[in-house]
Amino acid sequence: MENLIYKATKSTPDINLNAADNLIEITGQSYPEDSTTFYQPIFSWIKEYLSQTTAKVNVKFKLVYLNTSSSKCVMTILDLLEDAHAEGKEIVVNWHYDSENDAALESGEDFREDLDLNFNLVED
Repeated sequence: MENLIYKATKSTPDINLNAADNLIEITGQSYPEDSTTFYQPIFSWIKEYLSQTTAKVNVKFKLVYLNTSSSKCVMTILDLLEDAHAEGKEIVVNWHYDSENDAALESGEDFREDLDLNFNLVED
């Protein structure tokens, strides 16, 4: 399976979806003009990857800022991961935040509350 890598722009995060390393990594800011269009290939890649892998999946979010529509897209990703976890896949989500960024911490706490996943809040 090919990796999916997007370099960050002013309004979109770095995306590193690496099947060989069993890594899903999204870092930076996320406020694209059309979040659904931006995230659609990411949803598709994750669905395909999760249907194929038997390995432990490591997920790293380090989002400095995300708007409401990006939050919904992140929740969609987390729902896909939760479904895979319910099917027996080992998933570990690490939500990184800066100690001075209360909004990033609160976002992570909100996501964690809604999920049945190994979801860690990691202060950087």
